[in-house]
Amino acid sequence: MARISSYPRDLDVVDQDSWIGTSVPGLQTRNFTAAAVAKYLNIKGKISISAQMVFKFTDNIPPTNGQFSGPADGSNLAAITTVQISGVDVSGQDTVPFMDYLVGNNILISEQNAISNFGHYTIDSYTLNGAVYTLNLTNLFGNGVLDLDKFYDFAVFTLSSQGAPTFVFDQAAPATVWNIQHNLGKFPSVSVVNNNDIVINGEVTYIDNNNVQLNFSAGFSGKAYLN
Repeated sequence: MARISSYPRDLDVVDQDSWIGTSVPGLQTRNFTAAAVAKYLNIKGKISISAQMVFKFTDNIPPTNGQFSGPADGSNLAAITTVQISGVDVSGQDTVPFMDYLVGNNILISEQNAISNFGHYTIDSYTLNGAVYTLNLTNLFGNGVLDLDKFYDFAVFTLSSQGAPTFVFDQAAPATVWNIQHNLGKFPSVSVVNNNDIVINGEVTYIDNNNVQLNFSAGFSGKAYLN
């Protein structure tokens, strides 16, 4: 065989390019395509990306290591409110402490090699049962559906426009109690004005991270600004 240095260099790697190597077990000589190597690195989480975990979507209940389940195959990613996730991702990382830290923050769940299949969520809470935890989610946006046996990246994700989002609530009919679902994933500050743009003060009750109730001494209509 000629020296490797005698072969011309190919700087344009494509999926079907291949390398000769040794397969384990058996120690047999095989060729490996660039596409197969890239897939291995992706699904095994061998390339570390900060704040990203990888799980395979399965119908196992409960999921085992490296898996997540709960929604039915073909579920719309924009409609998911709960998922069950193993406490260990495909690379063997213990993810529970990190997910605990992320409660109240946003994550992106996206199919590997299909970026347009994704869901953007706020993690409202989670419950841990043995090595499996259930995430309770509020959907912010999504596109596409879940596909059984595909691999998905779970990553911390906040749009730059979400740095200080403002939710505007319009109370059309006069009322003393305003119930507002804002889906901001936090306890926001609240400012209220009537139809003449005069600031009105009332009692603010935070129901949870995504709902608030405003109580006033007299009924009126106007707008509430939450951020």
